[in-house]
Amino acid sequence: MDRSDLLPVGRRVAYWRGRRKLSQQVLADRLGKSKSWVDKVERGVRSLDKVSTLQHIAAVLRIDTAVLLGRDVQPAGVTKRVEGVERIRAALSTYEIALERPAARRPVLPADGLAREVAHAWTTFQHARYPQVVDLVPQLLADAQRIHAQNPGVGRVPLVEAYRVTASLLVKLGAPDVAWLAVDRAMIAATGDRASVAAGAVQLGQVLRESGRARVAKSVVLAAAYRIAPPVIEYGTPAELSLCGTLLVQAALAAACVGDDRTAVELIDEAAEMAARVGEGHDHYRTGFGPTAVELARITAAVELGDAGEARARHEKAITRDGWRWLPAEHRAAHLIDAARAYLYADDPINAGRILMEADRIAPAEIRHRPAGRDILAQVAKEPTAPTTLTHLAATLRVG
Repeated sequence: MDRSDLLPVGRRVAYWRGRRKLSQQVLADRLGKSKSWVDKVERGVRSLDKVSTLQHIAAVLRIDTAVLLGRDVQPAGVTKRVEGVERIRAALSTYEIALERPAARRPVLPADGLAREVAHAWTTFQHARYPQVVDLVPQLLADAQRIHAQNPGVGRVPLVEAYRVTASLLVKLGAPDVAWLAVDRAMIAATGDRASVAAGAVQLGQVLRESGRARVAKSVVLAAAYRIAPPVIEYGTPAELSLCGTLLVQAALAAACVGDDRTAVELIDEAAEMAARVGEGHDHYRTGFGPTAVELARITAAVELGDAGEARARHEKAITRDGWRWLPAEHRAAHLIDAARAYLYADDPINAGRILMEADRIAPAEIRHRPAGRDILAQVAKEPTAPTTLTHLAATLRVG
């Protein structure tokens, strides 16, 4: 047995960094992170709860992710998730239209029928019913591709939306490599339509961040944000402001990932001005953009920057806002996972556990099917003071 198998994840990072003769600064540069971020990871101050981050570190260290996690670690529930991702990968790999393969037996849907399919997929995703979305996506992509081939003018927007929801789902399932394929298709299909390009860029930013390319993400989404931004904010439509503001939020989160706190704050402040004009309770282009959504992004940025105290204080206020209950279940539960990270960083596993149980109540799939949710559950459940209900959930899901 390699002695690194007995170490916590952060210590394994330090061990393999030493084996590869890399300084903390060199590793940080290759990861697009700060030296202090690497130091906190190695000392266990900052936990690694994103599968994409673990994969990126493993790639830089030239080891398998399983080695970084420990050779005996076999996360339960992975099989179904992997199978779902592979089904979507297969659906993205058919190229039926380009290869002029014989049409399937199913007739081409009318445009309004496809619009209903796309809306149903998005609604199912926003309710965090990820296994159901996995079932919907292959046929949705096939239908959208056929209609676009028949009538590009009518089919462009639904095709972009089909790719967008697919990319969002794959990010949730911890498959940024396949999500990249979907979002790349979305951006190509959107070319020439200013709003569709901006909408696709929202998922592009998410995919790039999850792939460990935060600096690129910031640059790309900022360009998309300022392309859709109205010349004068007062004259912008709610839809334009929602897209622009959401892209500014994505850029801010990318800045936070690389430790650029000043840029993150400035961009979120800019987005907040737009959110104040949009108001609460809207969902233009499936962004859920509004004042509360921006406040939740501010909390996520604080967590990424290591400011657990600010994150916790803002979280307690944010969940009392009227806008909180108007956000989709997926959005609220995802935020709660970020908040749980903040409490865990602050050595408060009791409240971290309480928040995770609330996330499981709102959207069970965020804990049961999303790798980031399962990982934070495993971390909290190991704490001696973790709530009993949470340790039972971890045992049921066989995580940890």
